[in-house]
Amino acid sequence: MAVSKVVATAAEAVADVGSGSSLAVGGFGLCGVPVDLIDALVASKTTGLAVVSNNCGVDGGGLGRLLAEHRVARVTGSYVGENREFARQFLAGELEVELVPQGTLAERLRAGGCGIPAFYTPAGVGTLIEEGGLPLRYGPDGSVLLASSPRELREFDGRRYVLERAIRTDFGLVRASRGDTLGNLIFDKATRNFNPLCAMAGRVAIAEVEELVPAGALDPAGVHLPGIFVDRVVVADPSRPKVVEKRTVRSPP
Repeated sequence: MAVSKVVATAAEAVADVGSGSSLAVGGFGLCGVPVDLIDALVASKTTGLAVVSNNCGVDGGGLGRLLAEHRVARVTGSYVGENREFARQFLAGELEVELVPQGTLAERLRAGGCGIPAFYTPAGVGTLIEEGGLPLRYGPDGSVLLASSPRELREFDGRRYVLERAIRTDFGLVRASRGDTLGNLIFDKATRNFNPLCAMAGRVAIAEVEELVPAGALDPAGVHLPGIFVDRVVVADPSRPKVVEKRTVRSPP
């Protein structure tokens, strides 16, 4: 009989995430972000985290909470987004940041989860990604203390491609709309975003789910991420309101 992967609390789910751990964290903006697991990390006082995520939340929300407490040492992501503290720490030399084209980031995570060590892509050819010199860390005076290295370049069928390494992290933290006790997950619409890829890339994948169902209750054809990629499942706090990053409404006629 299959053993349930359900743990009682978010704190228990992340109890072995220690200082210096690397994390692949799902979400896009504030959509599909594993907020309960992030809150548990905030309470755990771990430091020196290396985070891989599309962006780093917003000021006071999502991964922005860990940033505000200077608990993140390095971020690999696609954009700074709406997080002013993220930008401030990077430009002040307090944070190391690797900016990666969004599609390349997704593929690096997927490759890591599939056991592919590296791949070639045309994204970044002819830019600082290929040539090296992209700032990773600034000094307090604005000088570049650490820059990216040149990528290996190959030509296929007359077109140039750069080599990108896969991403594997110690942990993958994700949020799903539904999940069963074996870790099979379903994501609602845009919440799917980077979540399946982050779970795949993590050596230990932890999922918070809005609705937990028994094993066998999910249609296998509708599962977005098989439980083979998920190690722990915790039920999300149902009382937590879902925050909208930017609310835009139409004026009444």
